[in-house]
Amino acid sequence: MNWHSHTVFLYLWCTQPILQSVVVAILWRRKLHKQFPVFFLFLLAQVANFAVIFPIWRTGDYGLYFWPFWLGEAVNAVLGFKVIHEIFLDVFRPYHTLKDLGTLLFKWAGVVMLLVSVVVAFSNSFDQSPLVHAVTTLQRSVRIVQLGLILFMLLFSSFLGVSRKQVSFGISLGFGLFASVELMLMALNSGGFLRMANLNLINMVTQVLAILVWLGYSLSRQAVRVGAVNHLQTQRWEQGLADLQHPVPSDSLIPMFEGMVERAFSRSSNLESAEGHIPLNSPDSVPRGSSSAVASKTRQ
Repeated sequence: MNWHSHTVFLYLWCTQPILQSVVVAILWRRKLHKQFPVFFLFLLAQVANFAVIFPIWRTGDYGLYFWPFWLGEAVNAVLGFKVIHEIFLDVFRPYHTLKDLGTLLFKWAGVVMLLVSVVVAFSNSFDQSPLVHAVTTLQRSVRIVQLGLILFMLLFSSFLGVSRKQVSFGISLGFGLFASVELMLMALNSGGFLRMANLNLINMVTQVLAILVWLGYSLSRQAVRVGAVNHLQTQRWEQGLADLQHPVPSDSLIPMFEGMVERAFSRSSNLESAEGHIPLNSPDSVPRGSSSAVASKTRQ
């Protein structure tokens, strides 16, 4: 990296905590930190991480810089995954069954990612620290999930009634932008098409763009949920999962009571229709007292 690129890299790095602090202040002022507490904590952790590692980096002591940097990256990866879960809960807020299913899937996905990170860390060659291998694998797993989140939001926002002006959509858009660029750069670097210095510089630019997206969405008016085009289909998904979770037992008394009520209503309706259409020459059509009158006349 030449002097000019190093200067640009330094300015971009120092710009990030400033913009993140502005986003934090806006979220606090608009009380959005209560709606997205994990995202709010993620931004605070980013600012605190910069305040710790930047002075150490300026000293040039890599041994002292190693542990704070990689531990900070691990914390950012965990919080980034929790932010995805938070956005998921906000999107599925009206659908409790889908939200519960998604929470269960996220828990298992987190456990699997941690296990994969540990296995990769201790199965690779030890030319690098196991901590570096574990955190790098965890970061890549989180980036893949973040990219999947924005694709999910783009494809299913109409089904769920999520407006693209909502803050949750803006948060996922920023994460998806950075995740897609970073994964592409890693693939180019591993293939030998991109140097690490250029990768870090492009990553810095992308991070600043993602923070600007968050800043724009935090300043805009929070849009309400729109009427979903396929709202009935989403409700059928919700009802189908609810039926799977809580099926009606075959020996339940509810179907029996429903059958009894239906039979009672059908009998009463048949009786009413029969009473309303009695023939004139039937015995029931003779007025009461007419038979006694006929009998008296005969005796006379």
